[in-house]
Amino acid sequence: MQTSRIQLALNVSDIEAAVRFYTDLFGVEPAKQRAGYANFEIAEPPLKLVLFEHPGATSALNHLGVEVGSTTEVVAAAERFAAAGLSHRMMESDRCCHAVQDKVWVDAPDVPLGGWEVYTVLADDTADDAASAPSQCCASNSSADATPCCAGPSPTAS
Repeated sequence: MQTSRIQLALNVSDIEAAVRFYTDLFGVEPAKQRAGYANFEIAEPPLKLVLFEHPGATSALNHLGVEVGSTTEVVAAAERFAAAGLSHRMMESDRCCHAVQDKVWVDAPDVPLGGWEVYTVLADDTADDAASAPSQCCASNSSADATPCCAGPSPTAS
């Protein structure tokens, strides 16, 4: 990945219908698709669109993020958050959304679900593909919109 891009993660009621719609809307096929999950890497505008199948979610928004090209950029974001006194938490080699990621979550006021993630994808995670089941963080459940997917433990002021 050459540049950063905004990530928009949405809860959808029907993953197949949503994939068809967003494929038509942006003119690209999903970069990754698993049971109950799909993501699109859209060049223009630079966007990572992530879809989670959560039919009972009370909000269409799952979470917001910024995908960056390296762990160095994730660490730099965490250092920037610390210098600004923002509450945040680092997660290294986190298995989430069918990928291994380094990330930092930062609390954000007035954002549904309370935060943004800055992350980089280290590798594809196919560990749960054999069972054709979504990863634990992406699994549909009644608390799906209580916290963002892969949000990890509650933050501590850093």
